[in-house]
Amino acid sequence: MEALGEATARQLLGGNGRAARRLYDHIPARTDPFAPANAVVFGVGPVTDTTVPGNSRACVATKSPLTELFFDSTFGGRFPATLKRTGFDAVLITGRAAAPSYLLVTETGAVVKPAADLWGKTTREAVNALVAAEGAEADAIAIGPAGEQRVRFAAMAHYWKNREGVSGRGGVGAVLGAKNLKSVVVRGARKTEVADPAELKALVDETREPLKKGTQALSTYGTPFLVGPINALGAFGSYNLKTEVFAEARAVGGEEMKARYHDRDTTCLKCPVACGKQYAIPSGEFAGRKAKMPEYETIFALGPMLGIANPEALTLANDLCDLLGMDTISLGVTLAFVCEAVERGWLTKQDLGVPFGWGDWRGMLRLVEMTARREGFGARLAEGAWRLAESVHPEGTKLVYAVKRLELPAHSARALKGLSIGYATATRGGSHHDTRPTPQYAPGFDRRSTKDKPAFAARSQHFTAVGDSLVLCRFTAERGFGLFLDEPYARMVRAVTGWDVTVEELERVGERIVNLERLFNVREGVRRAQDTLPWRVMHEPIPEGPSAGAYCPPDELSVMLDAYYALRGWDGEGVPTASRLATLDLR
Repeated sequence: MEALGEATARQLLGGNGRAARRLYDHIPARTDPFAPANAVVFGVGPVTDTTVPGNSRACVATKSPLTELFFDSTFGGRFPATLKRTGFDAVLITGRAAAPSYLLVTETGAVVKPAADLWGKTTREAVNALVAAEGAEADAIAIGPAGEQRVRFAAMAHYWKNREGVSGRGGVGAVLGAKNLKSVVVRGARKTEVADPAELKALVDETREPLKKGTQALSTYGTPFLVGPINALGAFGSYNLKTEVFAEARAVGGEEMKARYHDRDTTCLKCPVACGKQYAIPSGEFAGRKAKMPEYETIFALGPMLGIANPEALTLANDLCDLLGMDTISLGVTLAFVCEAVERGWLTKQDLGVPFGWGDWRGMLRLVEMTARREGFGARLAEGAWRLAESVHPEGTKLVYAVKRLELPAHSARALKGLSIGYATATRGGSHHDTRPTPQYAPGFDRRSTKDKPAFAARSQHFTAVGDSLVLCRFTAERGFGLFLDEPYARMVRAVTGWDVTVEELERVGERIVNLERLFNVREGVRRAQDTLPWRVMHEPIPEGPSAGAYCPPDELSVMLDAYYALRGWDGEGVPTASRLATLDLR
C-alpha cells in the first residue's frame, strides 16, 4: 500500500493519468504483453462516488497484446464507486498467479483467492458466483473464455442489477488471462468526501437542464440513435469500408429496434441518463431471448461492415461477445476483412471451417464462438485483423481498417478530417475515445477541411485524457459540462478537491498525460511511420453518398502531422522534446 501525495494527485488527477505514470515506471521496454512483467492498473478518480452525473466509471490500463502499446479502457456500473469506497484509488497488478485465481480488494488491502472452479465460465457466471461468495455489497468484473485463451482483443464484463459494464477494447482481458486472474472483486464502505458540497451542488444544478436535453436521444434509444444521422451523412462504414452508406440502416437503427425490442432501461449507479437498454425478442426463431442492447459501435462492426441487417442476430452476437469476453469492434472489423478476403478468393470455406460471407449472420455467430475458444479458424481470428491479414495475403493489410493494429470504430476516418489526424496520432490507435467525434457532428463544423484540425485533435485529446482521469462518463461530460475543457470542469475539480485549479492547469494536465502515454509508445518503437491511417482511407475516396470523394491522401496527412507535432513540441518523428517535457514537469 502506498499513500497518494497531493502534488502527484494534482499533476495527474487519477484514473488514466496515474495509470500511465505507473505503467511507464513499472513495465520494462519491449515487455511481452503476456509476460508476468506486464502490469494492469485499475483506477478511479476525484469525482468517483460523488454527485457528479456519470461519475461511476473506472479506468483500467495495461500494455495491449493487440497493439503492444499503452492502452486504457473505462467501464461503468457500480464497481467504480465500490472500488473508491475501499479507500484505494488505484490497484496495480503484476506477476502471474500459480493457478486460476481472483483478486479481492477491501478496505484492509488485497488478497489472491483460488478460482479454479470458475475457469471456463462466462463473465456473467463468474461475476454472479463471486458476488454470492463475497456478499451482495461486493462488485466484480471478470474475463470469459476468450481472456483465458488470450484472444488479443479479450474484454471484461461487470454486472450490477440489469446493467453491464464492459471494458472492451485493447485486450485487457487477455492480459488478465495470462496472469491466471479470472476476476477482480471489490468491497468497501468508506464514505467519499468532497471539499465544497454546496458549490458542487450548485454546479450540478446548473448543468442539469443541458444534460437532460443533450442526452434525450440517449435516454430514449441508447447509442443506436446514431445509426440514422451518421448514415445520412454518408459516413457509416459498410462492407469493410467499400462504401459508407448502408441501404438497410433503418432496420438496425435505434428507432426501429426500440419499437420492436425494448424491454427496460438500465443505468450505471446514480446516473440520470439511463442510456443502457435491455431488449426482448418477442417472436420468431429467437422468441423469448433477452439480452443487452447492442451499442452503436457493435451494430456497425457486426452489422453493416459485414453486410448484415438482422437486428436479432446483432443482439445475440453482442450478448455472446459479452459473455465470452470479447471486443465487438475488433471482432467485427476482423470478420469484415474475412468477408472481403473470401470475396477475393484469398480465403475459402475450407480455410474457415464454416460457410461465411457478406450478410451471413449464422456464420458470423458461429465464428464468434470459435474465436473465443480459439477453435479452428477462430485461433487466427483471435489474433486480430492486422495479424490475420499479414498471414492471408501479401496485400492483406491494405484491406484492414485499423490504426496501430487497433480496429477502427464507426466514426469515419475519411468523412471526418478531425478524426483523420485524430486516429493517426491517438495513443490507442483506432479509438474514438482519444480524439472525439462528437464536436464534428455539430452544425457548422467543417468536416471536410483540414484547417485547424491538428489543433482540434490536440485539444480533444487533452479533454479525453482529463475525463478518463477524473474518471467521468463521456456522455454526461460532453452533454452536461462541455465538449472541451472549460470553466465547468475547473469548477468541478475545485469543488471536489479544494484545489485552486484553472482551465489552463487542466489543459496542462491533459497535455502531460498525452505526453506520458507517448513516451511509453516511443519506448516501444512508435515514430512518425506508425502515425498513419488505413490504406483504404488514404487511397480510396468514399465512392457514393453525401460524403462521396472524401479521403485523406498521404500528403494531406503529412501536412497535418507536421502541424500537430509542432503544436505538441515534438520533433519531426513525433518524439517529445526535452524542453517540452521539462515544461510539463516530466523527466
